[in-house]
Amino acid sequence: MRVSIDAKRCNFAIILNNTIMGKLLLIRHGQSVWNQKNVFTGWVDVPLSVTGIEEALNAGTTIANIEFDIVFTSVQIRAIQTAMIALAKNKSEKTPVIIHSEGKMKEWTTIYSNAMNANVIPVYCDWHLNERYYGELQGKNKAETAAVYGDEQVHQWRRSYDIAPPEGECLKDTAERTIPFFKDHILKQLEAGKNVLVSAHGNSLRSIVMYIENLSREEVLQLEIPTGIPILYEFKDNKLVKGRLSDATQQH
Repeated sequence: MRVSIDAKRCNFAIILNNTIMGKLLLIRHGQSVWNQKNVFTGWVDVPLSVTGIEEALNAGTTIANIEFDIVFTSVQIRAIQTAMIALAKNKSEKTPVIIHSEGKMKEWTTIYSNAMNANVIPVYCDWHLNERYYGELQGKNKAETAAVYGDEQVHQWRRSYDIAPPEGECLKDTAERTIPFFKDHILKQLEAGKNVLVSAHGNSLRSIVMYIENLSREEVLQLEIPTGIPILYEFKDNKLVKGRLSDATQQH
């Protein structure tokens, strides 16, 4: 995956403003159809429910005054939908455009207008941000699974750091793909003074927040990422600090 940035502009931004640089907005996708049905989803590619669409619209209203430079999502439709629906409420009037990196979609999605190119928010979809793979639990009802295996076993599969469900990923496994991606692609944009939106999933975002806030294995187990509620961080003095959306939304 390649993300182009203007190095001179970025270095200038860093020199001028080492107090507050880029803003990072994390959003867990809105409620999906399988969230609504209480079913393990993982990598199964299901869409948002009606409630999830409403959550995405509400999230868009909350962050409408923030002008985003770049967006990252997983390749799963519920995360992509959430980002695109939220950005439909954005007041910058820029158009979010999914960037394709290969094949005919790369060639035939070229924009031949400089004016339109200048008003595009690039959206990069990458599997490293996908939800935790739930293996053989995918498609199974959570309550029915607990009745078969016991509440304690299912709780361990869902909440422990290093105990994976059958043939699936644990949070540790998820972190081993999300955190390197975050450092290699997302953090570099923030260091360059860019405002970044990340639309992903409960466990992929938990692992990223664990890294940002330096949470212990025990602390991350208590971390809940609600659906459709934006979380703000600001890049200050070469580190990410938790921000308040009520302050950030007053300015672009």
